[in-house]
Amino acid sequence: MSTFALAIHGGAGTIPKEDMPPTREKAYRQGLEDALKAGHAVLSAGGAALDAVEAAVRSLEDFPLFNAGRGAVFNADGQHEMDASIMSGVDLRAGAVAGVNNVKNPVGLARLVMDKSGHVLISGQGAFEFAHQMRVPLEDDQYFFDQFRYDQWMKVKGTDAYQLDHSDGGKKFGTVGAVALDINGHLAAATSTGGMTNKRFQRIGDSPIIGAGTYANDASCAISCTGHGESFMRAVVAFDVHALMSYKGLSLAEAVRIVVHDKLPPLDGEGGLIAVDHLGNIVLDFNSSGMYRGQVGADGLFHTAIWR
Repeated sequence: MSTFALAIHGGAGTIPKEDMPPTREKAYRQGLEDALKAGHAVLSAGGAALDAVEAAVRSLEDFPLFNAGRGAVFNADGQHEMDASIMSGVDLRAGAVAGVNNVKNPVGLARLVMDKSGHVLISGQGAFEFAHQMRVPLEDDQYFFDQFRYDQWMKVKGTDAYQLDHSDGGKKFGTVGAVALDINGHLAAATSTGGMTNKRFQRIGDSPIIGAGTYANDASCAISCTGHGESFMRAVVAFDVHALMSYKGLSLAEAVRIVVHDKLPPLDGEGGLIAVDHLGNIVLDFNSSGMYRGQVGADGLFHTAIWR
């Protein structure tokens, strides 16, 4: 196989175009393009899809406008609890972390869980101890602080209410992710998030759950989701796309359409997903008014979009 493909997302939801200042739109698109360049550099050099999705998501985590890594939202205790996962389509290996604090790049820690721990999903203090053992870069709370996120939290602090990641007056489900196909025909997916503002009880969404928010299988596709996590977990969204392709013989586009537009809405599942199949077909679909997204193929042309 001589082709390769990469797609990324930076969250979906109700993103009113009229409320988006041109400078902010430009900043979002730059963040998306930087991530595409990071992943494309790996793939164009003949690198693995797994390395490409990690590189792309690391870039998105480092960009403070996205709710993952730096710029992650505040939980009810004023902390940043982050989740991430990564999966390899060639052998179905996967790694994930949930509820981690102070880890600069949660997706990198998820990769180490996959490669070094013998486990798939670790969480909380155990994940933090593993991060120390692996000597991954850590940052203090100030690194993750963002005034916009802090103001969001102040509006609901001390209440039982939680907020999905609101952006400029509209709902934006703050998750980032990447999917890729490399020149050897292998697929991979990765997802990372800061979760919900004011979340309590160490709530965990779909992002670190293999089969819900992330899935990759060389026989079918690679998927990364963004949306209302509870609904995506109940619908087992990422695996369901794979299942429709594998068991019913559907195309990637048709499988995604059924899941996003038929199966999710009855569960109040607003959001979307990005997908690439084993032939390099890319689908970026959502049932909300917008999704921060981008894609690039072997032609090296970067495409970014926000609205439908």
